[in-house]
Amino acid sequence: MTRLLLSCGEPSGDTYGGDLVRELKPLLGEALQVFGLGGDRLAAEGASLLAHVRDLAVVGLWEVVSQLPRFRRIFREILAEVDRQRPDAAVLVDYPDFNLRLARELAARGVPVVYYVSPQVWAWRRGRIKTIRETVTRMLVIFPFEEAFYRETGVPVTFVGHPLVDLVRPAENRGAFLAANGLDPDRPILAVVPGSRQQEVAHNLPPLAGAIRLLAERRPALQFALPLAPSLSLEPFRRALAGLPVRCIQGQAHSLLGACDAALVASGTATVEAALLGTPMAVVYRISAITYRLGRPFVKVPHYAMVNLVAGRRVVPEIIQRDFTPQRVAEEALSLLEDEARRKQMKRELEEVRHKLGGGGASGRAARALLETLPRRP
Repeated sequence: MTRLLLSCGEPSGDTYGGDLVRELKPLLGEALQVFGLGGDRLAAEGASLLAHVRDLAVVGLWEVVSQLPRFRRIFREILAEVDRQRPDAAVLVDYPDFNLRLARELAARGVPVVYYVSPQVWAWRRGRIKTIRETVTRMLVIFPFEEAFYRETGVPVTFVGHPLVDLVRPAENRGAFLAANGLDPDRPILAVVPGSRQQEVAHNLPPLAGAIRLLAERRPALQFALPLAPSLSLEPFRRALAGLPVRCIQGQAHSLLGACDAALVASGTATVEAALLGTPMAVVYRISAITYRLGRPFVKVPHYAMVNLVAGRRVVPEIIQRDFTPQRVAEEALSLLEDEARRKQMKRELEEVRHKLGGGGASGRAARALLETLPRRP
């Protein structure tokens, strides 16, 4: 029996963790028992969940502070289960405020720690490198520039590629997908992706709604579609988008991003998904003013959008915080829709980003790297 602790605090981490477990099963050739934090994807692979990602995904320093008592309770429950079950190894997926603290406790207990999907220490809070070096047995990274960073800082590291390369696919039939969702394939379509978490949507949706209002007035033929994350309720969207010509589509984000002409995408995993689909986009993001003021001095990268970081240059526009106004967003959207030369150039550069994210099979490579860290049985 091989017993693993997995800790995934967000929907994307749940997806990556679930795929990792799926790849591990045939490699181990023996019973595999998984417990920890995750969501529906991890549960579908047979994991026993101590808490669900829908109760864990929080954005921003202030928002995290308000939820500290609940996080502390979950943290204690995990450690109690670790002491009871004694896992052979732990896989921590992103979610650094929680998982790096957990890594310290696991290392103190002699549990090998594999960290899958690196905290963004190359962007800010580089002091965390000391904790990673002291507690993490191996770092499995999904962006190519991260491998050199960790090697230079003395952390064992393997670049496995991005698991989304395998997961992101457009609809098989664009026309059928659009028709099924009330969209005309002969009219331009703008996808609007405000985020997958409640706090993100609360900050990003109002200026996006304002931009939709401006665009609808200037381009009556333009269609707007918003993919609704499965973890979110439709009601806040109905209120914010009341009177606006927006189609809310449950899930199906990849199909929509692959079928639209351009997209407005909240900074995060969705920008990588849009890049893999070759979708011209503008990246937007806003957090609470206090969180931004506290965090901004510590940011050490030239770009916010992951697409631009992977490319090593500005490929897609970034509309962040104070700049994130309905007027600015509407202007960028019109440019993406109407400037054909710009669209073609952006598509070429997004294809370069796709190549840098590695070929398919990231989850399998991650599974094999994990096996190398498991204690050898007598």
